[in-house]
Amino acid sequence: MPSNCLFTDSQRELAQTISALVYCNPFLPERVELEHKALGGAFVAEGADWNVRAAEAMPQPNILKLVEMAGALIDDARPTAFEAIYQAADHAIYEDVVLFVLYHRYYKQMNQTFSKGITGSRAVRVSYYPRFAADFERYLGPDKETGEPTLSAAHAMAFCFQVRRAFLQIFHHLIGASAPTVRLRAAIWQSIFTHDLRRYRRTLYDRMGEITTLITGPSGSGKEVVAKAIGRSRYIPFDPKTLKFTEDFAGSFHALNVSALAPTLVESELFGHRRGAFTGAVGDRVGWLETCPPLGTVFLDEIGDLDQGIQVKLLRVLQDRRFQRLGETEDRVFAGKIIAATNRDLADAMGAGTFRSDFYYRLCADRVTTYRLCDQLTDRPDDLEDLVRHISERMVGPQEGPSLAVDAVDWIRKRMPGRYAWPGNVRELEQCVRNVLIRNEYRPEDPPSGSTQLPAWFDRLATCEMTADDVLDRYCLRVYQQAGSYEQAARRLGLDRRTVKTRADRVSPDTP
Repeated sequence: MPSNCLFTDSQRELAQTISALVYCNPFLPERVELEHKALGGAFVAEGADWNVRAAEAMPQPNILKLVEMAGALIDDARPTAFEAIYQAADHAIYEDVVLFVLYHRYYKQMNQTFSKGITGSRAVRVSYYPRFAADFERYLGPDKETGEPTLSAAHAMAFCFQVRRAFLQIFHHLIGASAPTVRLRAAIWQSIFTHDLRRYRRTLYDRMGEITTLITGPSGSGKEVVAKAIGRSRYIPFDPKTLKFTEDFAGSFHALNVSALAPTLVESELFGHRRGAFTGAVGDRVGWLETCPPLGTVFLDEIGDLDQGIQVKLLRVLQDRRFQRLGETEDRVFAGKIIAATNRDLADAMGAGTFRSDFYYRLCADRVTTYRLCDQLTDRPDDLEDLVRHISERMVGPQEGPSLAVDAVDWIRKRMPGRYAWPGNVRELEQCVRNVLIRNEYRPEDPPSGSTQLPAWFDRLATCEMTADDVLDRYCLRVYQQAGSYEQAARRLGLDRRTVKTRADRVSPDTP
C-alpha cells in the first residue's frame, strides 16, 4: 500500500461503497443496491426494504454487518499521526466511513433525543455528546473547525442528528409502503438535503432556508404534513458547551391558511402591524415572519388564494428577505424558510391574471407533489390498515387506538364499495374513522352534479402505465355510465353491444 494511502485496493472498494451509502437517498432503490454490493454473498434479501416499511426497523442484519465491517476498516486505516489523514489520498472516503460508524453507533440515543424533542421538551440535553466527541477524536484527531475535508465533532453531531431526525420525521408523517408513498418520501428527502447530500454537508446546510418549497396536490392529500416533515428537519447547529442544539426543531414551524382569513388579517398575521394601522388594531402585533427564528419555517397553505397585493409584499420577502409591519416604514429581516402549498392549478391562475408569474417563479425553486389516497391504496391495499391505525391512535390514544382501527377497517371492508376512490383523500378517511367511532357508520357524500373530475386512471393513462385492454375496458365503462345503456354506448363507440358490456363488466364501477 502506498505511503499516502489509508486503504488497500480491496479495502478502498468497500470504503467507497460505504461512502456512497452515507450520502444516498435512503428511500431510493440505490440504498439496497449499495448494501448488496458491499456485502456480496452475505447480503440478506429478506427485510432489506425496511426503509419503506417502518421507521423503527433498525438494526437490520445488513446494517449490523456493514457497521462491523466499517468499524474494522477505520480501525485498520487509523494512522498514529492524525495529520496523515488529511495528506492521504483516501482522506475524504475515510472521513465518510467514520461518519457512517458514528451515525449507527449513536442512532438509538438520537432516537431518544428526537422523541423528547417531538413531544415538546425544549432544549434537550445531549448527554452522550462527550462519548460521541471522544469517538470522533479517536478516528479524526483533535477537534478542528468545520471545513472541507475536515469536520468538527459538533458539526458531525448536528449533521448526524439532522439525517436521523429527517428520516424519522418523514416516517412520522407519511404512512404506508405503496410506490406513491415511497416516491414522495424520496422527494421530501431531496427537499431537505438536495440530491447531493455530500455538497449539502459541506456548504448547503446553512443555506437551504433561502430556497422556497412549493407543495402541490389535491385537497386533503397531506400537504401540511409534508411541510412539517421538511420544516422540522432543518439543520440545527449543536453547542458543545451547553450540550444542546441551538434551536427547538419541533416548535419552530408556523402554519397559516391564507384562504381562511381576510386579506388584512393575513397581512397582520404574516407581517405584523402597528397600533392603529387598521380598524381593530388596538395594539402592536408581531407577525409570523418576525417571530420565526432563523432556522424556523413559515408554512402558507392555500397560497393560490392569496390576494395580489400580498403577493407583491411576499415577493419582496422572497427576493431580498425584507418586510415591513403594517403601518410602519422600518424594514425588518426574515431569516427563516417559507413553504407554500396549494391545490389550485397555478398555471391557470396566472393565465387568468389572479396569480403573479414573478411570484410563482420565486415559489417553485423546489416543488413537491402529493398523491391521492386512491393511488396509494390501488398500489397497496394493505396501506389502509396502517393509515387507519395511525389515525385511530392519534384520535383516541394508543390504548384505544388499535381496537378502533380494527372496527373501522372491518366496517370499511364490509360496507364501503370495493376500490372506493376516496375523493376527499386522507381527510375523508379521517372523517370516516370519526363517524365509525361515534355512530358506527359512514355515508360518503355524493359527487356534485355535473362534476367534470377525471377518474384516477387518467393519470396512469397519461404516464403510459396501462395496457391497451385496460384502457378500452375503462373507457367502455365510462361511456356506458354517461350514455345510460349498453346500446347507446355501443353506438358512440362503434362497437358491438356485447363487446361493450363484456369490457365494462370487467371493471368495478368503483375502480379508480
